[in-house]
Amino acid sequence: MIETGTLWTVIIVLGLGSFGLRFVFTGLVGDRAMPDWLLRHLRYTAVAILPALVAPQVVWPVATDGVFDIPRAAAATAALLIGLVTKNVLMAVLSGAVTLYGLLYLIG
Repeated sequence: MIETGTLWTVIIVLGLGSFGLRFVFTGLVGDRAMPDWLLRHLRYTAVAILPALVAPQVVWPVATDGVFDIPRAAAATAALLIGLVTKNVLMAVLSGAVTLYGLLYLIG
């Protein structure tokens, strides 16, 4: 395992880095108008977060020891298709959850 001193060093450095990134936008730039090019790029941040969190769980699921399986791929596909058709994030998430748990129940 990791030594206690090393662990606390990593925790403190990551905490300071996280605080610093947030402080730049809220403390230093919060009262000023941001340039249009930056706002245009920041608009896509939220859209990129969910796929970045979900993709590893679909391709290399921990529940199956990294082996690709059909229920998770079908759930991701269902969520993607419903999201594209309805443009509704909640419906996409719910359709993916229903597909995943339904196929896990049926297939096992």
